[in-house]
Amino acid sequence: MKKMDLVSGYKGVVGLVFGNEDSNSNEDSYVERLLDCIKNGKLPEDRRNAMAELQSVVAESHSAQLAFGTMGFPILFGVLKERDDVEMVRGAVETLLSALTPITHTKSHKNEVQPAMLNADLLSRDEQNIALLLNLLEAILTIPRGITQLVDMLMDREVIRNEALLLLTYLTREAEEIQKILVFEGAFEKIFSIINEEGGSDGGVVVQDCLELLNNLIRTNASNQVLLRETIGFDSIISILKLRGSTYSFSQQKTINLLCVLETIRLLINGGSEADPAKQIDKSTNKTVLAQRKVLDHLLMLGVESQWASAAVRCAAFRCIGELVFGHRQNLETLASKFLGDELQLEPALNSILRIILRTSSVQEFIAADYVFKSFCEENTDGQKMLASTLIPQPLSMTHAPFEEDVNMSFGSMLLHGLALSEHDGDLETSCRAASVLSYVLKDNIQCKEKVLQIEIESPMPSLGTPEPLLHRMVKYLALAFSKKGKDGKSTQSYVQPIILKLLITWLSDCPNAVHSFLASRPHLTYLIELISNSDTTVCVRGLAAVLLGECVIFNKSVESGKDAFSIVDAISQKIGLTSYFQRIEEMQKSFVFSSAKPIQSHKPLTKTNDKSMSDVEDNEDDVASDHKNEDHPILAEIFDTQFVNFIKNLEVSIRDGIVNIYSHPKSNVSVIPAELEQRKDEADVDYIKRLKSFLEKQCSEIQDLLNRNSILAEDLANTGGGDSSQTEPRPSGGSERVQIEKLKRDLLEASQRVDMLKNENSKLENEVSSYKTLSAKIENDLKSLSDAYNSLEQANYHLENEVKALKNGGSTVGLDIEAIKAEAKEEAQKESEAELGDLLVCLGQEQSKVEKLSARLMELGEDVDALLEGIGDDMGAPEDDDDEDEDN
Repeated sequence: MKKMDLVSGYKGVVGLVFGNEDSNSNEDSYVERLLDCIKNGKLPEDRRNAMAELQSVVAESHSAQLAFGTMGFPILFGVLKERDDVEMVRGAVETLLSALTPITHTKSHKNEVQPAMLNADLLSRDEQNIALLLNLLEAILTIPRGITQLVDMLMDREVIRNEALLLLTYLTREAEEIQKILVFEGAFEKIFSIINEEGGSDGGVVVQDCLELLNNLIRTNASNQVLLRETIGFDSIISILKLRGSTYSFSQQKTINLLCVLETIRLLINGGSEADPAKQIDKSTNKTVLAQRKVLDHLLMLGVESQWASAAVRCAAFRCIGELVFGHRQNLETLASKFLGDELQLEPALNSILRIILRTSSVQEFIAADYVFKSFCEENTDGQKMLASTLIPQPLSMTHAPFEEDVNMSFGSMLLHGLALSEHDGDLETSCRAASVLSYVLKDNIQCKEKVLQIEIESPMPSLGTPEPLLHRMVKYLALAFSKKGKDGKSTQSYVQPIILKLLITWLSDCPNAVHSFLASRPHLTYLIELISNSDTTVCVRGLAAVLLGECVIFNKSVESGKDAFSIVDAISQKIGLTSYFQRIEEMQKSFVFSSAKPIQSHKPLTKTNDKSMSDVEDNEDDVASDHKNEDHPILAEIFDTQFVNFIKNLEVSIRDGIVNIYSHPKSNVSVIPAELEQRKDEADVDYIKRLKSFLEKQCSEIQDLLNRNSILAEDLANTGGGDSSQTEPRPSGGSERVQIEKLKRDLLEASQRVDMLKNENSKLENEVSSYKTLSAKIENDLKSLSDAYNSLEQANYHLENEVKALKNGGSTVGLDIEAIKAEAKEEAQKESEAELGDLLVCLGQEQSKVEKLSARLMELGEDVDALLEGIGDDMGAPEDDDDEDEDN
């Protein structure tokens, strides 16, 4: 019931889109009769013929596709389920493919709904249909020696071989297990055998099929690449690149074959999958072996010397050269030492590639050849110095010379010639291409930057001007690019300005002398600010100009007023505004140029669906340009690769931190020396008072300026951080920093509160210690008084004894019991002393307990108890010692 509803609904859509069913009744009935014969036919031959006829009709007719969609799927899937007749199964699959393939006619309308799309929708609604098709593929693996038999068919007669080749190509596109099985079954040997039989790159479409199968087997498959390298070797691949016969004979099929084998080389250069830990080792080994087999010579032949080859082949060859030398020291040296041309007129290969960059009319060829220099200069300090050493300005006569006379120029002279060419013919595009190459020579190399800073370009009319630094000339071209128009009448700013800005950003990065040279001309800063504020420029131009201005802050070592970092920040604040300034950089990073930036080694697999000739590719890509003046050129997404995008992102963080730091902590406008505050000799009091008043006014002005700046900074930061509520993605630099700052503030507040609490507690303890010290002093005084009383008693007793002795000696017979009186007095004094000592010991015990508890608490709080009690009771030692002596006596 459900299936009938789908079919009836399908018929309704068809009727609405394509008209009345009656107009196509003849074809509908014919398709119906064929389907009936396939389902109910008695003879196998009749059913096969009906299937072949149905496939042919469905492949050519809209109405037949429509009729098939309403009634054909259940019948054909019934054939696939039976699988008794292999030919019928193949016919059913081909018919399904025809029913799902759109038919394009010259008279068809753009908005016309394709029956094939409706058929695809109807087919995909039933999960059982999809499962059945997948089972057909898996059935090949379940058949014993199924893959082996398919590989053996590659050596069968031509018709079977070609069909087996196509089937294996489909099976190996993503199935890694099938890829490995094919390799162990000897697929590499059979593929190269067929390619040789068919004539190599001069062969037909069969060579293309073989190369597609080969690429499927080695694409991101490290183990298969190792087997190819260590068994067959790379010679068979490189031999396909060799040009035989006339070098200018490049048919469309030969172009496609060469593109396929160039992709094979790129796959080997890029190694296995990213997840493979041995990827870098495999890449390096493949690069080394390919270079040993002289692949660079063949690539230079295709990219540089065979100008009859299509631009697609030349571009692919340049890409291979770039990836072959990237990060490989030996291959870099090999490329630097290569010479091209005949024996009478040899020139370095790099010179030839530079000439193509400056001369070619194809933007894609410029990008591909430009990639060679990017790869050559990346992390190649020696190579950069070698190229920079040739940057020697030519005489004025050579500067005006046409490009045809640059054959005998050095690399640097040719590059400077291209940079200065705009001065006399207005060819800004050539200058910006040369600027792109120069940016690679200068990247991350301070020595090269300093050397090129010394280069001066002569004025086209020496009588009217003096030579100017090359850096100033590039800024001049940056301004000219906004006003000049290209050959098509459109502004060239969207293409030229970003590349020149890229050069300037690279040049000024981490180079204070370059910043000083840039700011030496006051109009440069003014123009840069206008460029950032101009709404007629593109998002990318405004953002790059903001980054360049930011470099003038963070890499600025000048102390000269008006050119130092503080002055630049002041100009940004007053003429642009901090919020607007940072917004320019953020808008650029959200633009398609930066969001769609490509990795260094990204490329799509070449298949029959995208193997256009280069003329078609060029027409499509070279015509892509900005339809509006405020849109960036599409090729910038390729020139601004992932490395440059990441460089800008890191630079933005430094710029933001640097500007905020300088803005919130400005330098003093007046340097005060204490001696200046004193009255000068012979200075009248009135003048001295006026000078002091002026100084105070300046100080007040500076303080007010600082307060205003801090207020504006707080407002700008608040707007930047939370002004846009629709922005759901926090910025990685600003947002995370604010969160960290808030957390640190909370931690600091908690720590401060705890410190205050500990201070209060410590203060209480100190008060208690002070009271105990007072009590101890009182006890010491009491003990001293008691000791004095005891001494007095002993003295009185001594006098009495002396008197008694005197009486005895005098013969007096006084009837007093002297000894009794003495004993009684001593006993009474002893009782009083013991009572007082007992009371004192009780007090001391209580105080000792308190002191012990207090000492324990102080130790818990980390206080030094010994230091606090130091000196207490020291002066008690002497009296106590005296008491002991007396008691002994």
